[in-house]
Amino acid sequence: MTGEPIIQFTFAIDDPELDDERRREIAIKLLGEIRDLDEVEKADRAEDLNPEAGSKPGFATLIGVLTAEVSMKNFKSFLSFLGDRLQDKNLEVSVKVGDKEVNIKAKSRQELLESERLAKELLEKMGGGNG
Repeated sequence: MTGEPIIQFTFAIDDPELDDERRREIAIKLLGEIRDLDEVEKADRAEDLNPEAGSKPGFATLIGVLTAEVSMKNFKSFLSFLGDRLQDKNLEVSVKVGDKEVNIKAKSRQELLESERLAKELLEKMGGGNG
C-alpha cells in the first residue's frame, strides 16, 4: 500500500422497471466482473445495516446493491467500467472517503464520471489530497 486513500463505492441498480430477481441477476454478474478487475481492492454485496429482526447473520444483503474499494489512482477507470456496464441503467452511487460521504444518482456515463470530481473535493476537504 502506498498510503493512497481508498474510496469506497456503494452502488445500486436503481431502475424501477426491474424486479428484485432481475436486479439480483445483474448485481451477481457485475460482482464477478468487478472482482476480476485489477483496479479493485475489494468487492462484495452490500450488507443491510438494519436487518429485519430474526434474520440470519450473513443473509442480510441488499438486493442489487454492491460495494467496491478502489484507490484514487484507479478511480476513473473504475467509473468508466461501471459506466460501460450499466450505461442504460439508473444508478445510485455513494462515494465514501474516510468519514465523508457523497451520494450521486446517475442516469448517464457523464453523470457517473462527475463523481470523480466530488471524491477529489472530499479528499481536499479532509486534507488528504495527495493524488
